[in-house]
Amino acid sequence: MNLQVFQIAKTAVNELRVFAAGAGGKVLLFHQGEPKRDAGICGPKRQIANDPSAINATADYQYVQQASFQLLNLIAPQVRHSSRSLPARDHRLARETACATSHCRDIIRELTRKPFLLLCAPLSLLFAGLLVYSVTGAVAWDEGFHLLAAQLIRNGKRPYLDFLFPQTALNAYWVAMWMRVFPESWRMAHALAATLTAGAVLLTGDYVLQRFPVIDWRLPAALAAALATGLNVEVFQFGTIGQAYGLALFLVVAAFRMSILTVERNALFWPALAGFAAGAAAASTLLTVPVAPVLLLWIVLQSGAGKRLANGAVFLVGALLPFVPLLHLFIESPRVVRFNIFDYHFFFRQLEWEGAIQHDLGVLASWIDSAPATLVGLLALAGLIFIVRRSNWDRRLRSEFSLCGWIVLALSIHLSTAHPTFERYFLFTAPFFAILASVGLYDIGSRLASPERPWRPVIFLAVLLSLGVAKAIYDRRDNMNWHDFQQVAQKVKEVTPQGQSLMADEFVYFLLKRTPPSGMEVEDSHKLNNLAPDLAAALHILRRSDLEKQVKMGKYSTVETCDDDDERVEALHLAELYSQWEEVSGCVVYWDWAKRHSVGATKN
Repeated sequence: MNLQVFQIAKTAVNELRVFAAGAGGKVLLFHQGEPKRDAGICGPKRQIANDPSAINATADYQYVQQASFQLLNLIAPQVRHSSRSLPARDHRLARETACATSHCRDIIRELTRKPFLLLCAPLSLLFAGLLVYSVTGAVAWDEGFHLLAAQLIRNGKRPYLDFLFPQTALNAYWVAMWMRVFPESWRMAHALAATLTAGAVLLTGDYVLQRFPVIDWRLPAALAAALATGLNVEVFQFGTIGQAYGLALFLVVAAFRMSILTVERNALFWPALAGFAAGAAAASTLLTVPVAPVLLLWIVLQSGAGKRLANGAVFLVGALLPFVPLLHLFIESPRVVRFNIFDYHFFFRQLEWEGAIQHDLGVLASWIDSAPATLVGLLALAGLIFIVRRSNWDRRLRSEFSLCGWIVLALSIHLSTAHPTFERYFLFTAPFFAILASVGLYDIGSRLASPERPWRPVIFLAVLLSLGVAKAIYDRRDNMNWHDFQQVAQKVKEVTPQGQSLMADEFVYFLLKRTPPSGMEVEDSHKLNNLAPDLAAALHILRRSDLEKQVKMGKYSTVETCDDDDERVEALHLAELYSQWEEVSGCVVYWDWAKRHSVGATKN
């Protein structure tokens, strides 16, 4: 029954085209025995007889062409109504029927371009918001050592071998590459991350725009998915900083899109690109590791029997390529690289973190306190139930949307096991939650309101998400930001003589473009106090006990710290060792080592 309207339309159009062709060649085909219908087609003033001269080919063709367009106009509402619930294969048949002429193909192209342009209009505003926030209020404390690592790589240093960097380093190489093109500033790194985050948002919305099977809901659902991604609080706040979130978010969505193209098309470069994107995401941050195996398994299961092995093998090769630099460093020093990538996270990351388990439980339950996150999660659950149980969509299409659910599940399990974990880690699930939420919005919106008016629930969702982002930004208004860091760095620069040694936080070294003393590249590494001295030296780790000795010996002309742990600060006795100090934007700068003056006075 779903194709009945299309079959009627196809038969009618074909008959009219035959009639027009016959009229153009002075051959007229009528069904004998139906003179009333024949007279109706030819018009009341036309007399058709056996005389061929009674046929006007040009007039006949023009009249039939007009009649065909009138017939199409009459059946258009029925076709439109039926198409809302047609499976994807029926849509393909309808498109093949509608595009019988080049004129129709031009119309279809124009209609295809128009929704994408309409989608880009609000997303350009979202991109502008991401960009403005990235260069004004975006900040995270940990990004200091990420930007410092990129700066050191830009200056010729090697991660792991020349300094400690307990992360996969592709994002640091990526930022270092752009530092050779643009000035070494945090604003450049933030703008780059915001652009990649906007790219992930666009890829998410474009997927829904292309694949959503209900025509009237395609653009609204695409906009809902894009906004649910870009206006996710964690995406907006942390997809715009100098860490790997923006790059990895773009890569996982790109890997998802190219995995779908892998199953659709025969070219082997699609699984290679999909594997490369998934591998590059993991090479940027280990938080995205589960994406690659989930996509690989889906590709193998969905590919044809003769393409499974080839697609899987090419995907694996592509996924390994981003790890070639890491493999090169591992061959040179296996013990050092293994510690940075694995040992640190499994055995040392949770040191000096009291109440880490309670913290993790609080993070996992934090979505309850966020109305937008709760709503998107419930919509995603409703969308998944609709796809699996109630939709009559094409099997391949249902498997694509179900893939989003598998990615969400794999990432959520993986991110929940990080110890300690944080809310921002889960931003990588946002695009896939959003795609499923767009389906849930369609299902619930169509049943609670008129299916003919899809924009009302989308507008409601957009307003709620916007308010959530605005509230999050307002709540962070008093937090330290890069403008505060710049004030601290400027004070350090004023009181530190040229060429003198400096002990400071990573952001100060980055802003002043100073190479830190060995072991000072990652402030958190000082807690690794129980490492053997030879291993600590190989890893470029300065243990806290050794750091205290260096400070008491007066090795550092200036000491800057934003540490809010009173016990650690008091253990250094900075107020006794330095005669001058000043608090700047929540941090403290110490200079003029007091014991140096006392030693000079004793000698005199």
